[in-house]
Amino acid sequence: MTTRVHGFVNELKTSSCENMGGASEIFASGFARFLSAFVIFVFMKVLLINGSPRREGNTYIALSEVAAALEADGVATEIFWIGTKPVQGCTACGKCREIGRCVFTDELYEAVREKVAECDGLIIGSPTYFAAPNGALCALLDRVFYTCGQSVMFKPGAAVTVCRCGGASASLDRLNKYFTIRNMPVVPSQYWNMVYGRTPGESVHDEEGLQTMRTLGRNMAWMVKNLKDSAKPEHEAGIATNFIR
Repeated sequence: MTTRVHGFVNELKTSSCENMGGASEIFASGFARFLSAFVIFVFMKVLLINGSPRREGNTYIALSEVAAALEADGVATEIFWIGTKPVQGCTACGKCREIGRCVFTDELYEAVREKVAECDGLIIGSPTYFAAPNGALCALLDRVFYTCGQSVMFKPGAAVTVCRCGGASASLDRLNKYFTIRNMPVVPSQYWNMVYGRTPGESVHDEEGLQTMRTLGRNMAWMVKNLKDSAKPEHEAGIATNFIR
């Protein structure tokens, strides 16, 4: 952000010095461009959750490729790593219905809860274990999405999965269900959002997978920009139909 804004400021100063006759017009034009860049960076942000136990492994590489495309399109990003500590899962105590949040106030839940409320779009990345996302990540997401439905509603979402050989499609499907049950538009790409690699760093050789990540980043940027201030559809009160009565 700082580099881009400073670039506009320097350009504005240079133009003004060289064209004193039309200084006011140049200033207005330059200031408009500066303000536009500033507004995009300050008010548009996508959160990317790294659900891998490896901080800078293949999942991180995939998410970084998405983040680079987002930032090139004027959208700020944050890659948040969930870490390697044990993650509290949902115990079905029902207390969240009373207090509006999970009863367990661990640091990880609190951090993600705050960040998803502030972001304009959400991307979740995970390695693939037994054709599923990282269990620690799912334990966290179960609690976050159950208690933060209003915070994520109508925000664009996307999942990214990494695997050695197979199982990524099933893992991707599991993560996408968090979005579709919370009224979140799912951002597409040119292929399923998967990158291949086993040992840390191998995914840099998956050229198609990384291109898919870049396309995802550009599509996410387009969606957050167009949806941020648009009118949202009417939302009915939920109706629960139990199969067993």
